Amino acid sequence: MRKIVSTLFVSLDGVVEAPDQWSLSYWNDELEHAVGEGMADADAMLLGRVTYEGFAEAWPGRTDDPGAEFMNSVPKYVASTTLTAVEWSNTTLLHGDLGEAIAELTSTAGGDIMTSGSTTLVRWLLSRGLVDELTLLQYPVVVGKGRRLFPDDGGRLGFRLAASRAFGNGVVRLVYRPVDG
Repeated sequence: MRKIVSTLFVSLDGVVEAPDQWSLSYWNDELEHAVGEGMADADAMLLGRVTYEGFAEAWPGRTDDPGAEFMNSVPKYVASTTLTAVEWSNTTLLHGDLGEAIAELTSTAGGDIMTSGSTTLVRWLLSRGLVDELTLLQYPVVVGKGRRLFPDDGGRLGFRLAASRAFGNGVVRLVYRPVDG
């Protein structure tokens, strides 16, 4: 059975929105390697609409960026109630009951199914116990405002720290596995 692994960039104050506005100055070889490890374990991506639209605009024209080959060639599955079509290569729009579609994906043979960003989708997956591993790359910056992964009105979720690593630039990689709350 395949695992769903969710990876998000998060600020010290819990903001996950628009990491391109506050994370890029921290990017280095250590982070590139850590993100690459996640890609190496995955052979599919599960994306929400907003992340899909951003990625579909940004990645197809890139060829020499780290991760471009993965992003452009890996099978991508998009969870959306508003999209009617997807244009990016190797992308499938999930129809019908999302829980059933995800159960079908995870029952097939293969590597990890990675989510990147997709906060609304990750919240939904977490609330239904469908995330097997949550990787947070926590940046040493307070953003002040923006969407957070865990909203104030969310329910209780329990996690066990499975791994951690501090990078020389102050970013910390935290890998959590869900436990009963």
